[in-house]
Amino acid sequence: MKASRIVAAGAAAGITVLALSAPAFAHVTVQPEGTAAKGGYAVVDFKVPNERDDASTTKLEVNFPTDHPLASVMPEPVPGWDVKVTKSTLDKPLEMHGKKISEAVTKVTWTADGEGIKAGFFQKFPVSIGTLPENTDQLVFKALQTYSNKEVVRWIEVPQKGQEEPDNPAPVLELSAASEDGHHDSAAGDDSDAKSAEKASAETAASDSASSDGTDTTARVLGIVGIVVGAAGVAYGVLAGHRRTTA
Repeated sequence: MKASRIVAAGAAAGITVLALSAPAFAHVTVQPEGTAAKGGYAVVDFKVPNERDDASTTKLEVNFPTDHPLASVMPEPVPGWDVKVTKSTLDKPLEMHGKKISEAVTKVTWTADGEGIKAGFFQKFPVSIGTLPENTDQLVFKALQTYSNKEVVRWIEVPQKGQEEPDNPAPVLELSAASEDGHHDSAAGDDSDAKSAEKASAETAASDSASSDGTDTTARVLGIVGIVVGAAGVAYGVLAGHRRTTA
């Protein structure tokens, strides 16, 4: 009886842990494809899992940060979804490539033209964004997820460092440090290429030298063989002449 109770208690505890941890894996999140460096451009994916067993996700609204507006926002077409980009006038114009920009994208909305995201599935929504700000370490994108039963889940709570994750955290994009010199990697590559070329040149020269040595050796051998054959011919001629004289 004790053993069965322990097993039952363990199973119940396991179910409780799964029930509590399951929502943590079902958040709407944003992740870069590669890196999202300050001052640069990046392609980011908004990942949307379907949390309901009896409804599909039919709409996603992503609000872009107004405290760090992005001058360039270009969503990638997603089959089965219509996309709408909303722009708003900025309180403070941005300067990009020497031009002043008075408006920026403040919201991107994807609406399913079919069943949407079914139960047990997720969907990625890629967007190219830039230029990324240099005066912050992260960007917060508040999102609204709408289901086919008209339920709306608001992923708008901003996670705070040192505190527990909220029930409905907003997608947060972490920014990496800006590159000090964009040519460093290129220079390193050029140096590596130069070394490789130098090594290849040395190997080629060694190969040519070996080939040349081999050719010279062959020529010498052939020369010696020719001399031997010639000498044998002369000796044969002398011997033949001597026999005729004797006869």
